[in-house]
Amino acid sequence: MEQNRNQNRLPVDEQTDQPITLHVGSSIKQRRIDKYLHSRFSNHSRVMLQNIIKAGAVKVNGKIVKPSFNLKPGDKIELTLPEIPGKDIKPEDIPLDIIFEDDDIIVLNKQANMIVHPARGNINGTLVNALAFYSDKLSSGLGEFRPGIVHRLDKNTTGVMVAAKNDTAQWKIAKQFETRQTKKTYLAVVHGTPELTADRINAPLGIHPRRREKYAIRPDIGKEAVTFYEVLESFRGFSLLRLTPKTGRTHQIRVHLSYIKHPVVADDMYGGKFIYPWQLADSEPAVQEPVINRSALHASTLGFKHPTTGKMVTFEAPIPEDMQNLLDILRKYRKE
Repeated sequence: MEQNRNQNRLPVDEQTDQPITLHVGSSIKQRRIDKYLHSRFSNHSRVMLQNIIKAGAVKVNGKIVKPSFNLKPGDKIELTLPEIPGKDIKPEDIPLDIIFEDDDIIVLNKQANMIVHPARGNINGTLVNALAFYSDKLSSGLGEFRPGIVHRLDKNTTGVMVAAKNDTAQWKIAKQFETRQTKKTYLAVVHGTPELTADRINAPLGIHPRRREKYAIRPDIGKEAVTFYEVLESFRGFSLLRLTPKTGRTHQIRVHLSYIKHPVVADDMYGGKFIYPWQLADSEPAVQEPVINRSALHASTLGFKHPTTGKMVTFEAPIPEDMQNLLDILRKYRKE
């Protein structure tokens, strides 16, 4: 029986980028399709497999299913798995802005236009590549190809991140993120000014029904998502907000701000627009570069219990130059 099971398991090099058909046998042990697929393709994380199921890339007997779908003997599964990036992380001499470092953690100020970890189409130039060059002591991370990584920021979001230098620090800090014990604040420049100077946004998030790279408010299938905001400064047509997310969903702040009709400036994925100096100065149109070329969102502070001392530590990243420049221009031309 064991020999047959191993023969039925696909080789790793056949698990990527090719249509795969599986026939569920009579000795099925894992009935939930996400667990079943993870048992068959252990090189792929369960979260990744759940995401491709939610995106409609997995069919059972010709029908799209949910991750919780229960299989039965004789079912036919059709799917295509994404390519697995190479196992070797290439160290790259990319400058890092280190805020703090000890034997357990590296706290850094992530720059804009940097993806956190290698993925298909982005195997170089990531934060992981930079960390691999900077330190030879990193935890296992969030799975394969992600040494040191405890949590993530979007590509164009700047600010405080913590990386772990050993697996004990990794799981202790990751558990705090999971149980919502960390304290995070963000700064964002948004279009318009909310009617309330402070409020809570409580709207569930899920993968966008038509564009899998996006997220959307999904009351039907979405997961709980809560963000508190406070207006710190208002301008004609814009405002500076401080945001405190109580949950950590992907793209949460960006989607929530778009939902209340105040998208982040230059976040064109969620309705934000690029703005130009001549617009803010109410001048004649001119050929100019945008005031800021990426989403005006910055992770300003991060607090958590240190994995060794158990004491609460808080780290702050100064507002980046491009956002500061945007605020300076708004204060010059758009102060109310």
